[in-house]
Amino acid sequence: MSALSRKLALFPAALVAAAALGTTTTAVQAAEWTPKKPVEFVIMAGPGGGADKMARLMQTVIEKHKFSPKPFIPVNKPGGSGAEALIYLKGKKKDNHVVMVTLNSFYTTPLRQPKLGVDPLQFAPIARMAEDTFILWVHKDSGITNIDEFVAAAKKAGSGWIMAGTGKGGEDELLTSFLNQTYGLKIRYVPFKGGGRVAKELAGKHANSTVNNPSEALGFYESGDVVPIVTFTDERLPLFPDTPTMSEVGKPYAYYMQRSVVGTSEMSDEAYEFYRGVFKKVYDSEEWQAYMKKKSLLGVPHGR
Repeated sequence: MSALSRKLALFPAALVAAAALGTTTTAVQAAEWTPKKPVEFVIMAGPGGGADKMARLMQTVIEKHKFSPKPFIPVNKPGGSGAEALIYLKGKKKDNHVVMVTLNSFYTTPLRQPKLGVDPLQFAPIARMAEDTFILWVHKDSGITNIDEFVAAAKKAGSGWIMAGTGKGGEDELLTSFLNQTYGLKIRYVPFKGGGRVAKELAGKHANSTVNNPSEALGFYESGDVVPIVTFTDERLPLFPDTPTMSEVGKPYAYYMQRSVVGTSEMSDEAYEFYRGVFKKVYDSEEWQAYMKKKSLLGVPHGR
């Protein structure tokens, strides 16, 4: 595949098709290249977050079903809202033994930090595995049960209201800005490395709210420590049938996070086809489909 074709394929619509349709059986069979050493599985986020959980599950599925003759080794590089990971991958260029799990900061960090000199379109788009969702969470002890109560409490607290989030200038801060602008609030955004840490900040009452992905806050939700107030989705999530969407509370707004896998910019065509085959198998696996359902991840079913 040419460099131009790979860049064009990185656009969201094509990535959805890559995840949904994957690589053809013929292409997989034609790929003769296989890893000669362990594959670095770079995660542009910290431990415990959505990207980290997803990468480690994929690693387990690959190993369990022997989709690769060599193991995939997760490596967290969360610094600078993913800038550390982006620079690292850029420096690898022709390395066929490095792939990376991405999130929306894959796009927003280069835009926010142009001096990095990173063009996300330079990397090889292997597969779009899912779209993650966002929920506004508060601690159960706050007594808040709906968006009106949230707005009233946050407005009263002013800049004393803390929203914990992952990184600076990324998804969580964008959603915080949306809430501030939409409701005339002064919520103070405090960034941390990793969604897992963010969830713990709220559960420990060190923050007033978060906009964690379901997978990051699910444990604390199941234990009753945190309460979902509203989802940033077009429709209600099956796991949270009683939680309204932003549209239902009068503010038509939805925001999603792409969960994709990319390779180095000058990865060989043979290696590229190998990884597409691997992640198609992961996507189609019972484990991944069950994970998507359990964690409220969205995606286009295979074959549509």
